[in-house]
Amino acid sequence: MILFPAIDLKGGQCVRLKLGDMQQATVYNTDPAAQARSFEDQGFEWLHVVDLDGAFAGHSANGDAVEAILKATDNPVQLGGGIRTLDHIEAWLSRGLRRVILGTVAVRNPALVIEACRKFPGHVAVGIDAKGGKVAVEGWAEASELGIIELARKFEGAGVAAIIYTDIDRDGILAGINWTSTLELADAVSIPVIASGGLASLDDIRRMLADARKLEGAISGRALYDGRIDPTEALALIKAARAKETA
Repeated sequence: MILFPAIDLKGGQCVRLKLGDMQQATVYNTDPAAQARSFEDQGFEWLHVVDLDGAFAGHSANGDAVEAILKATDNPVQLGGGIRTLDHIEAWLSRGLRRVILGTVAVRNPALVIEACRKFPGHVAVGIDAKGGKVAVEGWAEASELGIIELARKFEGAGVAAIIYTDIDRDGILAGINWTSTLELADAVSIPVIASGGLASLDDIRRMLADARKLEGAISGRALYDGRIDPTEALALIKAARAKETA
């Protein structure tokens, strides 16, 4: 299991939204690069970055901040938000990004996702953001008629590195992960699933390590920034679980 600390970018700053609402943004750090270095120094192995402005605009809007993050950390970085074309994907990967996350385009043009997986094997993830059980697009501003599993199954066998599943109804409010829908998705597809939205405490991490080991990991935002999850304790739990599995 991997615990992915999140940096959500709005206006070049690290923020957290409440329930996906851009009007309910809390600024946690005005220096995203410094935040990235801090997460690496704390022992995290990956970094999850979202260009929130880009998700709404349909193109990269916090490119300078993302590039500063890439220069500031040696950790692999996955990025979502406003990446909609093969050229955008190639450009970001050429700058050192490890993985792109395709969300809206996965709904609008699944063939592009499949082609991206062919051209950039191992470097493409799909972001499935759900509200009320249906997939949301355009920075969570619009709802589609697609079900979560229906969309995920479009990419079986395509080479998608991971599905990042966010329950918008829980995002940013520390309500706990939606275990039911997250595990149903993980059971329905062979693609690794990363849980996002609602991770609130060390108990969530303990539950994942005990009962949800089929998941690749989870993304944590507000709980880390607010100090509800102690990085040292969380990473120690994960390290102990890995050691037990390999013993």
